[in-house]
Amino acid sequence: MLDFSQLRCFVAVAEELHFGRAAARLNMTQPPLSRQIQVLERVLDVQLLERTSRSVRLTAAGRSFLPEAQHILRLAETATHVTRQVAAGRSGVLKLGFTAASAYDFLPRLVTACRAALPDVTLSLREMVTKDQIEGLLSGQIDAGLIRPPVTHPELGAARALAEPLIAALPSGHPLAAQASLGLGDFAGAPFIAYAPHEAHYFHDLVVGLFAEAGVQPSVRQQLTQIHSILALVRAGLGLALVPAAAERLRFDGVAFRPLDLPEPRPAELYLTWRRDHDNPVLGGLLRVLGTMGEP
Repeated sequence: MLDFSQLRCFVAVAEELHFGRAAARLNMTQPPLSRQIQVLERVLDVQLLERTSRSVRLTAAGRSFLPEAQHILRLAETATHVTRQVAAGRSGVLKLGFTAASAYDFLPRLVTACRAALPDVTLSLREMVTKDQIEGLLSGQIDAGLIRPPVTHPELGAARALAEPLIAALPSGHPLAAQASLGLGDFAGAPFIAYAPHEAHYFHDLVVGLFAEAGVQPSVRQQLTQIHSILALVRAGLGLALVPAAAERLRFDGVAFRPLDLPEPRPAELYLTWRRDHDNPVLGGLLRVLGTMGEP
């Protein structure tokens, strides 16, 4: 059976064509080097080198075997490197779920940071609502997810990835667009595009809670799931809306965005979530990248 140490000895001698230089290169003496070559020749049952007192030459079999031996050693080195990279979380594949809204700003920044810090890691991205991500995490369909809180399942760990303010979205020709910022009182009785209570329950509960605390009741005209759909109706003049600040990145023509004055900050949060008993080392690398990003 071939031995890597024998292959290294043969390659060194074949490349140097000198036992002394090959021994120095391998940090060993010549006698054990010669014995390794002899053992290899017995294993292969061929003569690889022609030795004289003045020279070392490759036989025809040796010339044929050299590139094969070099290839085997490169494969072994690559396998060792890749295995260590995977074990350290610097290489491999991570299946990451994300909500549509996280793709407006945070997800691109996370992907960019991962490509810079973990160039050998492949992110397999899957757009999924929070409920489906939690099911995917528990079933092993995804390794990690970017979801809306709360994260209450005992099998899941979580770290806050983002907390961004809510802002007002209104038709650019609306009288309130002349104001530098809006308060919740500006929405009293105003036509409003709201979030669906089940499909978009996180944003629904957040916005309804804000209005309830302020004692304000807008006139809900539509209830939708996706933020870009809400902005489309705002642009059509059907009502006002509250959206996360990242929605401004969509640059909807005909929609004006204004800061929202609140008595206390009530940000929209996003969490990176994973199974506590996961076995993917890449997740550790992703968490390190997340820790370097901070929150905008």
